[in-house]
Amino acid sequence: MKILANDGIDASGKKALEESGFIVITEKVSQEKLAEAINREGYIGLLVRSATVARKEFIDACPNLRFIGRGGVGIDNIDAEYARSKGVQVFNTPGSSSQAVAELVMSYMFAAARGLYDSGRNMPTNGTTEFETLKRKYSKGFELRGKTLGIIGFGRIGRSLAAYAAGCGMSVIFNDNHFREDQAVAINIGNISNASMVVPRKSFADLLAQSDFISLHVPKQPDGSAVITSSEFSRMKKGVVIINTARGGVVDEKALIENLDSGQVRVVALDVFVGEPKPNEELLRHPGVISTPHIGASTLEAQERIGLEIAERVCEIMGIKLL
Repeated sequence: MKILANDGIDASGKKALEESGFIVITEKVSQEKLAEAINREGYIGLLVRSATVARKEFIDACPNLRFIGRGGVGIDNIDAEYARSKGVQVFNTPGSSSQAVAELVMSYMFAAARGLYDSGRNMPTNGTTEFETLKRKYSKGFELRGKTLGIIGFGRIGRSLAAYAAGCGMSVIFNDNHFREDQAVAINIGNISNASMVVPRKSFADLLAQSDFISLHVPKQPDGSAVITSSEFSRMKKGVVIINTARGGVVDEKALIENLDSGQVRVVALDVFVGEPKPNEELLRHPGVISTPHIGASTLEAQERIGLEIAERVCEIMGIKLL
């Protein structure tokens, strides 16, 4: 029973699968040669992250494939419903990386509030000659406490983020089409005290207008267009901070640069980009951009949880006891 982990898998998950009788190959196969390799080597399963896609044509070309697993939250790089209609099981690991992504978002918000991203660029080169000037520049930060965080998409990541933000004294609101307009959601905010809070759902327009920070945790629109465009930017508070750890293209990058230049957006933090792995250089170099190379779920702990959850799901699908 051979499995191709084309975008890699944590050593813990690989070990668990191998101890349960599977052969796990982690050598990367290019997208154009993937179907050929699946058929030639007799793989029964394909494990991916965001780099590998599994569309209808690929699924049709691999009739012996039993399952496709996505290590992470979204499955928009897999034609999941079509695969299932062809008898191919599709699964992801939505719970394993939620905390890692939420912590990255919190680090972005702290960095944006105190100018850490820009200070980190300037201090190594100008810290000895322009210390007092830089001190004045970065003494205009602000606190998270009392600010409003709007979360677009209130799944596991959104709820984990809400708990962290509440612990910092932020007001939290959310928008998610899976909830009723007047619905509020209770979440736990502490493992020790078991404290909880109620997060209210706001309309999309109200969330845009009320938020000091906006964090996105949704895919692109069904037609592939952006969720945040020029129209949405115009309805936000001036000086808003935007964070996108969801998918490249959820925010219109051209409109984003325009709104950074005008000051409508104070700072944007991006972990995902259009055209990965070759993002827009103009965007990366913009002084109002904090950027990381798609590392939201990439903590040691999260990758171990993802690997073990993948092993559990594969064994469940194949009717094998996980050893």
